[in-house]
Amino acid sequence: MEVNKDESKRCVEIALAAFSAGNVEKALKFLEKSQKLYPTKEAEDLLRRVRNAGSTRTGTEESTTTRRRTLNKDTEKPQEPKLNVDYTQDQLEVVRRLKKCKDYYEVLGVTKEATDSDIKKAYKKLALQLHPDKNKAPGAVEAFKALGNAVATLTDARKRKEYDLYGNQENTSHYHANHHAGHNHHYEYNFGRGFESEINPNDLFNMFFGGAQARTRTRWQSNETQSGSPPSLIFGLVLCFIVVSMLSTFFASDPLYSLQQTPKYSVERRTLNLKIPYYVKDNFVSEYQGSLSRLEHSVEEEYIMYMKRTCHNERNYRDAMMARAKSFGSRTQLNQAQQLKMPSCDALHKLGVGRVNY
Repeated sequence: MEVNKDESKRCVEIALAAFSAGNVEKALKFLEKSQKLYPTKEAEDLLRRVRNAGSTRTGTEESTTTRRRTLNKDTEKPQEPKLNVDYTQDQLEVVRRLKKCKDYYEVLGVTKEATDSDIKKAYKKLALQLHPDKNKAPGAVEAFKALGNAVATLTDARKRKEYDLYGNQENTSHYHANHHAGHNHHYEYNFGRGFESEINPNDLFNMFFGGAQARTRTRWQSNETQSGSPPSLIFGLVLCFIVVSMLSTFFASDPLYSLQQTPKYSVERRTLNLKIPYYVKDNFVSEYQGSLSRLEHSVEEEYIMYMKRTCHNERNYRDAMMARAKSFGSRTQLNQAQQLKMPSCDALHKLGVGRVNY
């Protein structure tokens, strides 16, 4: 073992250097090797010293780590529970507002004097907020349907006039019954009946925003994902659809006349044949270049069709009141029902249009 004495001494020197540098593991390694090669009292004392230092350091590090973990645990903020919803508060508020509305004008946020252009702009703004693909709030589907019914009714001249006069037919019956019974009434619209749109709400949405545009955009996004770059041709088509849609909205012309007087249609005229009143804009005489007789024929047809519908409603209401009076055996109520005025039927009778039964 005498031959290993020099090597053992060299290991001690390396261990001392390592220990001075703070590398306890390396110092232990070379001191243990030194003792195996040639044990000495110097190496043994140094080994004990290094081991004690290593134990103290390890204990200190473990204590520090434990305290750090405890501190982090104590100061760590508890995670807030995530709500299992996929809609915002703003989306919910839009739905709640529509559910409180009493008529279609309030649904769209426009006045009764609003033009078709005003109504369409209001619909576009709300439809983007209420479409079920975007708004997942409770009641969004019903609100979106109510919005579709509103724009379909108010952008149709015939339906709008009938709606302005009677509201929903079911509500009209309640109104007349309460009115003639002498009770106060709360006139509330029911969006589900009376004036439902004949067009599916999603189809109506696509009519305003362009169904082909939406489908093309979907295909473009799919192709972009697969190929990694958007095809310029499809992008151009999408842009073209958007421009055409915007131009069609901006250049949409107003009707030539109205059967009701409004601030826009303020000039009264009467048809040459049946003397039916209708209203046109201030610049009608200077701007209209078409056939006046053909226009007045359309006025008379629309007026007669409208009066026939209202006459039908008046007659049905009178018959219902008479049937009720007979069921109760009340001659007074029967006389009142028989004397009910039917102005639309009277107007048609005076015009001599068709056969109006009383």
